[in-house]
Formats: sequence, C-alpha cells, structure tokens
Amino acid sequence: MRIRVDGIVQGVGFRPFVFGLAQSLSLAGSIVNDLRGVAIEVEGIVSHIAEFRARVVSEAPPLASIQNVISESIPIANRSVFEILASHADGERDVLVSPDIATCADCLREIFDPMDRRYRYPFTNCTNCGPRFTVVRGVPYDRSLTTMAEFPLCADCAREYHDPSNRRFHAEPLCCPACGPSVRLLDRNGIAQADDPIRKAAELLSSGKVVAVKGLGGYHLAALASNENAVKLLRSRKHREDKPFAVMAPNLESARALATIDALEERALTSPRRPVVLLNRRPDSDLAHSVAPSNRFIGVMLPYTPLHHLLCESVKAPIVFTSGNVSDEPIAYTDDDAAKRLSPIADYFLIHNRQIHIRTDDSVVRVSRGREVPQRRSRGYAPQPVELPLKARRPILACGAELKNTFCVAKRQHAFVSHHIGDLENFETLRSFREGIDHFRRLFDVNPAIVAFDLHPEYLSTKYALDLKGVEFVGVQHHHAHIAACLADNGDQGPSIGVAFDGLGFGLDGTIWGGEFLIADLAKFERVGHLEAVPMPGGTAAIKQPWRMAGSYLRKAYSESENVPAHLEVAERNAHQWPQISALMKSRVNSPLTSSAGRLFDAVAAILSVRDAINYEGQAAIELEQLAAVGEDDAYEVAVPAAIPFELHGAALVRGVVDDLRAGSSVDVVAARFHNSIALMIVNACDTIRTARGLAQVALSGGVFQNQLLLERTVRLLEQAGFRVLTHRQVPTNDAGISFGQVAVAAARDCAARCQGGGLVQWEPF
Repeated sequence: MRIRVDGIVQGVGFRPFVFGLAQSLSLAGSIVNDLRGVAIEVEGIVSHIAEFRARVVSEAPPLASIQNVISESIPIANRSVFEILASHADGERDVLVSPDIATCADCLREIFDPMDRRYRYPFTNCTNCGPRFTVVRGVPYDRSLTTMAEFPLCADCAREYHDPSNRRFHAEPLCCPACGPSVRLLDRNGIAQADDPIRKAAELLSSGKVVAVKGLGGYHLAALASNENAVKLLRSRKHREDKPFAVMAPNLESARALATIDALEERALTSPRRPVVLLNRRPDSDLAHSVAPSNRFIGVMLPYTPLHHLLCESVKAPIVFTSGNVSDEPIAYTDDDAAKRLSPIADYFLIHNRQIHIRTDDSVVRVSRGREVPQRRSRGYAPQPVELPLKARRPILACGAELKNTFCVAKRQHAFVSHHIGDLENFETLRSFREGIDHFRRLFDVNPAIVAFDLHPEYLSTKYALDLKGVEFVGVQHHHAHIAACLADNGDQGPSIGVAFDGLGFGLDGTIWGGEFLIADLAKFERVGHLEAVPMPGGTAAIKQPWRMAGSYLRKAYSESENVPAHLEVAERNAHQWPQISALMKSRVNSPLTSSAGRLFDAVAAILSVRDAINYEGQAAIELEQLAAVGEDDAYEVAVPAAIPFELHGAALVRGVVDDLRAGSSVDVVAARFHNSIALMIVNACDTIRTARGLAQVALSGGVFQNQLLLERTVRLLEQAGFRVLTHRQVPTNDAGISFGQVAVAAARDCAARCQGGGLVQWEPF
C-alpha cells in the first residue's frame, strides 16, 4: 500500500513514529518527506497493513496535524526492511510548516540534570519541541533549509539524528554545547560581561536593570516585575505610557500568585503553544503598579524555551517580558538591529548566535465562553492554516488592514494567516510586512492570481496591493471582511446577520463606518442598519482625544437651549478648547462623519471622567469596561425602528448616561448600564432584521467585541431571543482577522464568477 499523509507532519517526530510502528507490525517499505507532506509505502500481511493505516492516524505524534490521508494498493516489491529515505524536493510545494513549540518535559529534565550532557544548555530540543517556523527558510523541512545549517552536528548529535529509535531522530534544530549555538551577555557598548551569561543576566534583572533578551522569534525587553523603579524606567525608555506589559512567571505556582486561573486558562498557559494569557489579576500580588496601570487584567506566560527556563530559574520571580521595540515599531530580531534600536532602552543584552529567519511576536489569548480565543495570533499558532469553508479556486493574497496587520495567503482549502505584523504606520513595519509576504509565498509556493485589499485608499497595505502586477484585484469593504472572517472561522458561508462594531473602516458612502448591521454571506453584503453618524471634530485627533467625541455626542443629544454639556465635568476640564470644537462641528471643517461604535464608547468614557486622552488604541473603552459594576442589570431605553434600513441613535444612549449621572448614580453603575444598553440595542436591532428577512443567525465581529462584558451579555441575550450566535474561534475579532475575511470573500467571489461565467465583482449587495 502507498499512503500519502498531508498536514503538519514534518519536524514533529512523524517519520520515527511511522518507522517504529512499521517495525512493530513486521512491515517493510519506506517513508519520505516531500513537498506535500510524507509518502509511505508498506508491504506485509494484509491485516497488519490495515492496522498500520489506522494507527498512523489514531496514534500520530501530539504535534502532528493530519489534514488528509490517501491510500492505494501497489505491487509488492519484496522489500525486507523499513527505511527512512532522503527528502524529495521536486514539484509544487504543498507541505505545512509547524509553529514553534515550547520545550517538552523530556528536554526540560535534561536541562536541569547535572549528569546530562545538555545540562543548562539553552538550545536543547528534540522532535517534540523547539524552533520551527522562526528558523525555516524553505521546505521540505530539513536542517539544510533552516538557520541551523551553519552548525554541523558533532558525533554524539549525529548518532541521535540518524537513530530512528531516538526522539531526536531528524530533529532539525538538534544541537548540544559541543556543536550548537551559544549565549553571550553584552553591555550596551557590545562588551562581553560574564562567563555565565544567564546567571549574570538574572543578577542584573534582580538588581533593577533592564535586559534585552534574544528569544525564539525576536528580542524581548525584560525587567523584574516586582520592582516599580525598574518597570517605570522601562516604560519611560520604551515610550509606552500605560499599555500593560506581559509577565513571564517561572512556573504555574508563581502564575497563580499573580492571577486567578481556572482549568481552561491553565490549559492555555501550559499548552505547547505557550501564549500570553489574559487573566484576572490578584489585588494582593506583588506586581509593580506600573506593570499594568489601571487594569484588573494581567497578561501572563510561562517559559517556552530552555533559555527562558534557565533565566526564570535563576531569577526565581516573575519578569516583565515585553516586545523588544520602541512603541509602534516591529520587534527587533537581528542582532545589529537590536543593538541600534534597543541600546537606548536596555542596559544589557543577553544574545545568542542562532539566526531568527522570520520575526514572530508572542501570541495573546483569553478564555471566553468556555474556549480559548485569540487576541493576537502569532508565535505557536502561525503558520498553521485555518481551513476555509470553500476551496480557493486560484491562489490568493490578502493584504489586511492598517492596524494590527496580518496578511493571508490561500491555496485550495488552506488559509495561511500570518504572524502579527503590527500597525502599518512606519517604514520598519512596512518592511516587515513585505518580507513576511515574500517568505510565505516562497514557503507555501503561492503565486497569487487574486489580491484582496481594504477599500481605504490611504492604507499602506492597500497601496502595496495595488502596486502588484499581473493579478486580479478584489476590494473588500472593511466590515464585510470582519463578518466574512467570523463566518469562515466557524466553517459557515452565510447568509447571516452580521454585527460589525469597531473603531473605524472606510464606508461605501465615503463616511467612516464602525457600528454596522449587515446581511452578509462570503461573497456579498447589504448594509441594513447602523449607528447614526456624528462628526469627529479634529479628524484623527478625536481618536486620540475621546473628549472630542464626548463633545460631538453631547451636541447631538441636547439642544442648545438645554445647555447641559457646558455644566458637565468633561466640558469644564476642556473648557479652553470646547468652543473651538463646537465651531468645528458646526462648520464641518475637519470633522468627518462616523458611525463608529468605538467612538461612542470613547465619548461615554470621557463623560464618565474615565479618560480624556489615550496613550494606546482602545484605552478609553478598555478602562470603561473595567469600571463597570458587576451584577448591574438595568439599561437605558433606545428605540429601534421596526423596519430596515434603520439608524440607531447613539445620542439617546449618551443622554441616558448623562441623565443617570446627574441623578446621582455612581460612575461604575452608569458604565454597566451603558454596556447593558448596547447589548440590548444589538438584540433588538437583530430582531428587526430577523422579522424583515427571516434570518436567525448572528455573526459578531470587530474590535469592540474584544470587550468581554459586552460580548458575553450580547451573546446571552441573543441566544435567549432564539438566535444562533457565531463568534471568533481561531482568528482574532479585531483587525488582525481582516486578512482572513478578505481571503474568504475573494475565494467566494472567484467561485461565483466561475459559476456565472463572468469576472470578479468588487462588491455586491443582497
């Protein structure tokens, strides 16, 4: 029998597993890596072959991800042994590449065993763990096509590498102290500091120094998480005023001292992917205030490389581990770049000489409604594909959005969503975006025939797309991409009611959308409702200064004769600019209209004195959510029209907030009632659409639904009202999921074009 196995089956111990299984069943034949996966040939007793075929799937190594198995009978070749053959590199590449995997228990035991030859060696790995995606230059996954090619194996490692019974058989990053990479500790002038770099780095961290640490997918900046002065110093140097830092805890027990952790959160923390997990912070933890100011959540991760384990074991305390960059830039991943960009921030550098081929930031997840939900999908997840609910007829590249950018390439059923790129607002991030696309195209052998992009003409991702030659273009409206991503993430093609709430997206009418009710399938959509548009006084300044949106909504909510806004604290705090903003709105100069739900949250946050200006995206809304009183169920009345299309009056909600506040209600109660009102408004609006069109499924997407209070209350109310509710599962609900939605839309339109015998359409309403 010839058996083809496609999926993530290279670099995960699949060949030695198959070798051992064949030997145990007295089967002869061979297995080989090729550009699609693995090809197996076996001959022997028929019942043994049948058992082999079944167990190849049922007992596959834990890191394997089998996508497809095809078997056929072939003539007997009278072979006497089972062999592992040299890899084939002919034909079209269609192999899947494993994400990077956290250190396994076996390797961890060796690292801390004084009698083992890999004792305290920070690059210990095997077929069950270690670097994958970050070191791969090409496929098939062989050492010669990784950044480990420059480290020839010593005799001992070579014996392990060539022994099919050894767990390091063909572990491509295999090495030891005699033949592998090494670690050095440098000061910011590049001068070596110690014979035991890791222990010395631990001492420096414990004394309050900031250390840049070269990890798996790039550099981190580290500081002792309990040292307020050290964390404040890191914030100041990194120019990151308020956004929370992630913390690496030495072990699970230490993590429990920082936050409450349930069973699902523990599973996420300890999984081989090792993401940062957003947890409820313990008020009695010894974390410095500056780690996560004004935030009741804390991002916690456990060590995921031997170097991290050794560093944490020496420090014996939680360490701030934040991306090695200045705010808004991509993480540094080459030594020269790190020395240039991080020297003003770090006092010392803990580096190594294993090259990182592709920079990959940490992933961030949270547990919501009984499952792990990605907030940022990167290390440990990328480039594992997300399955499309329909096959892409031709190869597709989707360029994503401007903020939280990812790109996506698609080939047949597989959509390869990239690692986190970041905000495309500077040259460094744009270069990372371009380099990432080139790498994915080579790695997965994708030569796109179709390129999908956001309709915003000023997005750098859109400009990149439109500069490409010899391709067909598909422009995808931002909020349609959100809903398509949610549908495809659930294996659904629609049609569905779609609720897309976010900060901004370019609308078809030239205004800025963001509080949208759609009827959508993967190919097309219709805007059937939205929040009423209000001016953004000062344009983009209103995004960074929520008090401006408070002024806009208050002007909408109250007549001039009522004169309520002038007596509110938000107006008094900003009295020197308040008349100017009013004049801007009246003249409509530099005051684009927006239906954005994100801007409505900003307005209420400013009215409740949560925040007048933000230091990172979504800060006002995040702090408003955390302010909300637990257990409060009341809501304000918001009229929802009984027919479509409709407009919902956010100003009525603002009036409810102000009237409640003036009546003496506490700000935490008002914040909770506002959230309840938004959830109730969504449900009533969806009920109007159901009555009009007969649809009973709702897809929720957009960055506003990262708000767990809003999401959970909205889902509960929708389900109580008889709706089937779809939320994101594998790709983030924020703009990091846009590229996946663009791919789904482009694939669906291409399939529709083939069926109809016409060309691709840019967009089409129901």
